[in-house]
Amino acid sequence: MSTLKIRARRQDGYTLLRVLISHPMETGRRKTEQEQPIAAHYIRNVQIALNGALISECLFSTSVSRNPYLSLHLPASQPGDRLRVSWQDNQGQSDSDEVLVE
Repeated sequence: MSTLKIRARRQDGYTLLRVLISHPMETGRRKTEQEQPIAAHYIRNVQIALNGALISECLFSTSVSRNPYLSLHLPASQPGDRLRVSWQDNQGQSDSDEVLVE
């Protein structure tokens, strides 16, 4: 099951790209009720590609909240273009998914 929900819709001369990533985004500073530290687990980078060409790279840190949401306006895309979103975290996990612009 993908951790990404992606929507890309063309409107008013640009494409609105919306991305929701399911991820705990733990800082490493919290503790359990038994006072055990919770290990840091956060997304380090998110990459967005349009038709295979990288158009954006976002660098995240522990300051980003759980289940990050991204919204971007892309002026250079057309209906039928392929948008690919991928992420990698500090524990080596990753995911990617792609959609066609509507």
